[in-house]
Amino acid sequence: MYTSLAIYIILSFILLILGSIFSYKFNLVDNPGKRKIHSTPTAYTGGLIISLICLISLQVFENLYFELNLIVSISCMIALIGFIDDKYHLNYGSKLTLQIFTVFYLIFIKNITLNDLGDYSYFKLELYSFSETFTLLCVLFLINAFNYFDGIDGSLGVTIISILPILYYILPDEKIRLLIIIIFVPVVIFLIFNFSVFGLPKLFLGDSGSLLLGFLISFLIIFSASKNLTHPILLAWSISIFVYEFLSTNLNRLINKKNLFKAGLDHLHYGLLRNTKSVFLTVVIMFFINVTLFILGYLCFFLIHPVASLIMFVLIFFVYFYLRRILIEK
Repeated sequence: MYTSLAIYIILSFILLILGSIFSYKFNLVDNPGKRKIHSTPTAYTGGLIISLICLISLQVFENLYFELNLIVSISCMIALIGFIDDKYHLNYGSKLTLQIFTVFYLIFIKNITLNDLGDYSYFKLELYSFSETFTLLCVLFLINAFNYFDGIDGSLGVTIISILPILYYILPDEKIRLLIIIIFVPVVIFLIFNFSVFGLPKLFLGDSGSLLLGFLISFLIIFSASKNLTHPILLAWSISIFVYEFLSTNLNRLINKKNLFKAGLDHLHYGLLRNTKSVFLTVVIMFFINVTLFILGYLCFFLIHPVASLIMFVLIFFVYFYLRRILIEK
């Protein structure tokens, strides 16, 4: 295992270097613009390279569940959709349609679905015939929630780093933990390129990366919930900042009568950046927001009751929405 991990780390680093060189050579770069805060053309292929690394991991590590192998394999298709969007700027309808086709296969053909939202002693939130449709909506919701976070250096990558150790902690299955490591390693190494540490070529995740990571973590959570490895509300707490931010952004746009599908600067990371004037502080704050929210939900679950944790998940959203509205409109 340790030898395989060492090989995987080295391969990840090499592929990110080669991929970045290839990207600049063939002009696969995101140019500065009105809505963008970077000042020089930057390669947007980080996500595509990570998808290739994850695909290679299936040869390095050979003892994942069949369903997890399938999730990683299909994730390359979602990364390709993101790459096409970065290159040709698809309209929202086309991008969403392509996402649905990809997700449909795993949910309706391979039956990787949420069957319930947890047993709360007094009641169980069964989904019954709505299971597949609800799972589809959840995956699309999360994929695009992750996309919302990709706006400044490290904003998505660092926030994902806050999720993966939580999932590793609450999911006792060794094969699922291996998949978490498979995702964790290239994301951490990518951040070294994203921040151009040691003068390495700068890389962005691009839509390929945000869609890829949203897809992988969505199905990792759904598969874990379907196997009853931990309570669904704890899984929800692990990604609470993504859920809260996606709902808050769109609710705020509805209130202000703005286009839900038009990209803007009304996201949490932009609000924090305007106030802190520091990319580093912004991503650190986002990291700790997610970790703190999980700790609150986790303690409530075990010290009080699962129902209390569920109620708190809903109530804290309204607190988050109120505070975020003040921050963004400040």
